[in-house]
Amino acid sequence: MTLREVMGRAREVLTAASIDDAALESEMLLRYVLNLSRVELFQQLNTALTPGQEQAFAGLVARRLSREPTAYITGHREFYGLDFYVDRRVLIPRPETELLVEKAIALAEGNPIAVIADVGTGSGAIAVSLAVNLPGAKIYATDIAADALDVARLNCRKHGVAGQIGLLEGDLLDPLPRPVDIIVANLPYVRKSDLAQVNTIDFEPKIALDGGADGLDKLRCLCQQVPGKLRHGGHILLEIGQGQGEAISMLLHRLFPFAGVEVTPDLAGIDRVVAVTLTVPVFSSSPSASL
Repeated sequence: MTLREVMGRAREVLTAASIDDAALESEMLLRYVLNLSRVELFQQLNTALTPGQEQAFAGLVARRLSREPTAYITGHREFYGLDFYVDRRVLIPRPETELLVEKAIALAEGNPIAVIADVGTGSGAIAVSLAVNLPGAKIYATDIAADALDVARLNCRKHGVAGQIGLLEGDLLDPLPRPVDIIVANLPYVRKSDLAQVNTIDFEPKIALDGGADGLDKLRCLCQQVPGKLRHGGHILLEIGQGQGEAISMLLHRLFPFAGVEVTPDLAGIDRVVAVTLTVPVFSSSPSASL
């Protein structure tokens, strides 16, 4: 069979299984098997596959039909124009998280030697994207999972920013050695009752998805740790889920009554990033707000 034929059959099978973007998925899997670029693939559509190649491709399609994400099958995921290694130790970077990176870059451009904390770094996609685009910044990337940091370390080396990013194991802001200018966090925000609806729940680490009863557990914990970890005039950027904008805004106004809070929607119109600007110092001795 030719590349065109096997790709067409795979598209039909994936479509019948209600897998989104079946044409793109079949193309990506075939390119992975043949180690071809997109241009090379379409230049060779009438080339016949060997029996071994057909068998390998069929095996990948079967894995995709079992709902294993293509990113885990191929070990690759593009994020913010960069290619990242991913496996089942880390959450797969989502396109909507690129808004978080855009916001952080915009804030840091006014401070070219900013110190930034990427909290819950996972694959390191956010930290690496920031380092590549902000070569003068110092970035700390924290994660409670040592195996996730192993993946982040691979991606730091892959993109040549290992010397710019300090990988720290620990809970949220606890491992930070000094106050930072910007805190960026894409923490678990899926409501526990909604976890079953996540298509990749059988494959992605649950700890990276489960945000508790209302999805805000980890965000609350992070905000409680901010005193002593963020410099005066610093910024906090948080990714949130659908319908959480009002609740997190109220929480932040209670915790930081003199801070500016802004919610930005993503391209789908869903509230996605909450930006907090501290206009007065937050001291470690400040009384905790009611959460």
